[in-house]
Amino acid sequence: MAKKNDLSAKPVKSLNAEEAAAELERLARLIAKADGAYYAEDRPTMSDAEYDSLRRRNALIERDFPKLKRADSPSDKIGAAPSMKFEKSPHAVAMLSLDNAFDDEDVTEFDARVRRFLKIEAGAPLAFTAEPKIDGLSLNLRYVNGELANAATRGDGAVGENVTANVLSVPDIPRTLRGAPETLEVRGEIYMSHSDFKALNALLEKDGDEPFANPRNAAAGSLRQIDSAVTASRPLRFFAYAWGEISAPLADTQTGAVARLKEFGFSTNPLMMRCRSVDEMLAHYSVIEKQRAGLGYDIDGVVYKVDRIDYQERLGFVSRSPRWAVAHKFPAEQARTILEAIEIQVGRTGALTPVARLKPVTVGGVVVSNATLHNQDEIERKDIRVGDTVVVQRAGDVIPQIVEVVTDNRQPGARKFKFPDSCPVCGSHAVREEGEAVRRCTGGLVCAAQAKERLKHFVSRGAFDIEGLGEKQIEAFFDAAIVTEPAQIFTLEKRQKSGDVELYAYKTKADGSLALNKEGAKQPTNLKSVENLFAAINERREPALDRFINALGMRHIGETNARLLARHYGTFSALQTAAIEAGAEGPAYDDMLSIDGVGALVAGGVIEFFKEDHNRDAVLRLLEEVTPQEMKIAQSASSVAGKTVVFTGSLETLTRDEAKAQALALGAKVSGSVSARTDYLVAGPGAGSKLKNAQALGVHVLTEEQWRDLIGA
Repeated sequence: MAKKNDLSAKPVKSLNAEEAAAELERLARLIAKADGAYYAEDRPTMSDAEYDSLRRRNALIERDFPKLKRADSPSDKIGAAPSMKFEKSPHAVAMLSLDNAFDDEDVTEFDARVRRFLKIEAGAPLAFTAEPKIDGLSLNLRYVNGELANAATRGDGAVGENVTANVLSVPDIPRTLRGAPETLEVRGEIYMSHSDFKALNALLEKDGDEPFANPRNAAAGSLRQIDSAVTASRPLRFFAYAWGEISAPLADTQTGAVARLKEFGFSTNPLMMRCRSVDEMLAHYSVIEKQRAGLGYDIDGVVYKVDRIDYQERLGFVSRSPRWAVAHKFPAEQARTILEAIEIQVGRTGALTPVARLKPVTVGGVVVSNATLHNQDEIERKDIRVGDTVVVQRAGDVIPQIVEVVTDNRQPGARKFKFPDSCPVCGSHAVREEGEAVRRCTGGLVCAAQAKERLKHFVSRGAFDIEGLGEKQIEAFFDAAIVTEPAQIFTLEKRQKSGDVELYAYKTKADGSLALNKEGAKQPTNLKSVENLFAAINERREPALDRFINALGMRHIGETNARLLARHYGTFSALQTAAIEAGAEGPAYDDMLSIDGVGALVAGGVIEFFKEDHNRDAVLRLLEEVTPQEMKIAQSASSVAGKTVVFTGSLETLTRDEAKAQALALGAKVSGSVSARTDYLVAGPGAGSKLKNAQALGVHVLTEEQWRDLIGA
């Protein structure tokens, strides 16, 4: 059987630098798409096991190739951006995610890692709590003077969605608290029981509505309703297990603090236990795992936390997770079925992705019928053939992973799959570049699949985010030749008024979006839907610069890299000029590479995009309709505001990433290389060539202590 973190043709130890960079790009793209589907859409597109394996592989590659870590690394991201449907609600204290443990050895290493950080010898007392990991939607409840003032989803960890009106009907959430600190943020999980989920789906099907795939989707979808009356009609529950901003401590320990939350009237999980050793933690994990099926609600693991609060504060956080907690995940659920066909899908970058069509099978209570096969090497390595009996696994979501082919039951008619060397959509040659695991169509914008997928990306949440214009609407407009490039989205209203296009709606969907009449019969236009769509489009004629850059779909440029470019260049004109002037070398190219987090892959993606005449022409037509805004850098009165800072060597009191984030928050610019424009080089032990360059250029060199004095830390 294949290992659960073995998702590509090569193990991490066998990758060279070029292969590692390509794999990190693939993983960042897949994980970002999965995060958007899971956190923002409440419609996951892959199993928990597959998602965890992607993240684990990403972390292993970053460990072995630290210099290749991407600016948009999944290791640094939490959740997804909040939906535009809700008012944004910033978190006073970030809502972080948890690192995962997958076996007993990982848990033992977690204990050892904590002891090393705290300098606690093996065998010395160190207590942890262990509690079920609820498979629901994270929620932050803010109480001021005992009154519920705000409720927000996790969102991207920094900003969530304001769902205050919707939580008022949840019975486990009190509106007032007695004896609580003046300010108290209670954190926990919104979930739905199995029995309530079954009853809700039966009611939805009776009314002709689409049922939910699983309880987690049902809970998240019910809470994130625009109409709070809909939420009130849904049977939601809430477990409290943590806190955010707080004006006075609840207790000295995690155990004591959760007990206080229970005293305030919150439901806390009865299976939470204080453990005095790794053996006790693992024993309780086994107890919870055995009880899992009979709990009446979904869990996908056990969470361990350091019990002492002062230890938690000392341990702090790394990247997207606290050092003092870890989630010990359960093994994925599995089933056998028949692989009936393999189809090829073409993405916006031309990547040809094989998809397995399965004989429908129920895995963990959900019927699944397809799975991604990743790439050609995956099919060949596992010797997957059409007609095979395969083992599929999932851990609570929709799309499973094929983990094994049952070869001892292979039928004589099972046939090997021949991966196409031409695009199934446009017929263009499909090539596999050296160092890449995927084969790509060379058709570019002449390929309908790529053009359509690029348009879908253009209107996605991290890009223009046009309400009512989602993937299905883009498909309908594209297939009807109404919108074939981004600029045409913004000329829709003008073309409608001139009679060049006619938009007919056969119904208005629940989200207010326009659905085209694919049958072709000219029914009366739903004027309200059309007007709402035009209004939503017009609201996006002055996009933020980073959203505009991300929307263009340049290879290797996601939300994070787009933000880095926007911060550095300030205007789209400056970026375009730099990209055209950059070429393969020279000052413009060196300047682009000096941006912290931007390497040769990212710079190459920008440069290659602007090399193409059709891309520049498409951008020119788009700029006739929209005006990207100049990037405004946060103002700061700090001593380093507007200064360019480079960090090198080993920092002792904080990580390099923490130092960079600190500098950016103070209004400084962080660069990855030293030049004459560098104001400060912060050099820790082990500083090398950057220190020599700085000294040669006369750049002001600071020790870590001097840097902290300068910024007043």
